[in-house]
Amino acid sequence: MTSIGRKSKAEPAPPTTLFLFGAHGDLVKRLLMPALYHLSRDGLLGDGLQIIGVDHNAISDVDFARKLEDFIRHQAASKGGDADRALDPVLWASLARGISYVQGDFLDDSTYQALTAKIAASGTGNAVFYLATAPRFFSEVVRRLGAAGLLQEQDDAFRRVVIEKPFGSDLQTAEALNACLLKVMSEKQIYRIDHYLGKETVQNILVSRFSNSLFEAFWNNHYIDHVQITAAETVGVETRGSFYEHTGALRDMVPNHLFQLLAMVAMEPPAAFGADAVRGEKAKVVGAIRPWSVEQARANSVRGQYTAGHVGDRPVNGYREEANVAPDSNTETYVALKVMIDNWRWVGVPFYLRTGKRMSVRDTEIVICFKPAPYAQFRDTEVDELQPTYLRIQIQPNEGMWFDLLAKRPGPTLDMANIELGFAYKDFFEMQPSTGYETLIYDCLTGDQTLFQRADNIENGWRVVQPFLDAWQQDATVQFYKAGEDGPSAADDLLTRDGRVWHALDE
Repeated sequence: MTSIGRKSKAEPAPPTTLFLFGAHGDLVKRLLMPALYHLSRDGLLGDGLQIIGVDHNAISDVDFARKLEDFIRHQAASKGGDADRALDPVLWASLARGISYVQGDFLDDSTYQALTAKIAASGTGNAVFYLATAPRFFSEVVRRLGAAGLLQEQDDAFRRVVIEKPFGSDLQTAEALNACLLKVMSEKQIYRIDHYLGKETVQNILVSRFSNSLFEAFWNNHYIDHVQITAAETVGVETRGSFYEHTGALRDMVPNHLFQLLAMVAMEPPAAFGADAVRGEKAKVVGAIRPWSVEQARANSVRGQYTAGHVGDRPVNGYREEANVAPDSNTETYVALKVMIDNWRWVGVPFYLRTGKRMSVRDTEIVICFKPAPYAQFRDTEVDELQPTYLRIQIQPNEGMWFDLLAKRPGPTLDMANIELGFAYKDFFEMQPSTGYETLIYDCLTGDQTLFQRADNIENGWRVVQPFLDAWQQDATVQFYKAGEDGPSAADDLLTRDGRVWHALDE
């Protein structure tokens, strides 16, 4: 398990005290603790890791560790796995010896005194503070960590803070949060996490682009007609109704997940594969996205909301019937955008982004659509009507990369068909169970910031999104689509007016 910029052989992480704020939340149980177990399984945690949950609930160290163990076993069983084989008892016992718990209010200074004592007793000055909390606590926790002296680094001891999304709710709040963080620590201590960048296929975008001369030769506006980036989900808002009502699909997905995928596709080759060089190029390309006016933003966007329908054979409620959602809510559960990048490589190439809940299939993919070949020699044949060539990079669920090419069918007539040429990760590599957080946690423990967002990248993303937020504040109308469909018809119009169509979603 290695990320761009590191040596091919991954060494165990140094001894560290890892504090998990919001220890009773789903993120810790479903993703972070299983990821830590997988890192231990792979020999990447080393000795001396202390995992300390921090939350307001009262629970003993032993019961906290047992609760995490039971959840991981139950999760394995719910997915059809063998609960008894989900955890190696010897391996888990070794990891559990370093698990403890601090009960405390995030806004109480005495909580941070307890954390200071934990570090003093750990045998190492290294500490990572992972904020798996509601966003309203981010700045408050960081201020108190700074006031308690917990963010002061020594030559032989690092202090790092990991912050989950959403990082702000608009440009102004993102700038304010960055300013708050940078008052008490340096940029090199801040790890703004986006779990999409922990996925192997996302990291493989850089490897494929810059390690294969074939790709880089045509990776520009001379050959590429447009790019589509899709993050489709079949699930609804589930238990996140209260959160989603104040967030919506645009804030939840676009300035982080989708813009990170866009940056990986569109960035210039970095001078070196180190964190500063890679993050610098990503920030540049997001900063080069053309700023729409409010009127242009309205014309180049679609916001939708799912109504009752069927996902597969299962009937599901509409968004307005979900728990903790207003019956007249205009919150968007679907968004489609058109953006342009104003630099020499991409001028004239539109990027179409879409994300939505309760769609027909679960599919996160990047589709590169190439300009059509000169068909003069095929005039007056069926070939003149065929679709252009695509390169499809599927992030989930069937990780891989495929070219959709044209080939002649056997026979006496000039009859053409689309064929796929590519690979699925599962066919070439042994894929260990993972949550997508393993690489990111390991990078944080070892000090590699390549896959984490820098302050300017965050703010550039919100700067692009802000006109859409402003436009929708003036007109909050949503276009409805039935659950199980691939968004409202207005999203199709966004492309058809440009003479293009969405690539069909694929499971």
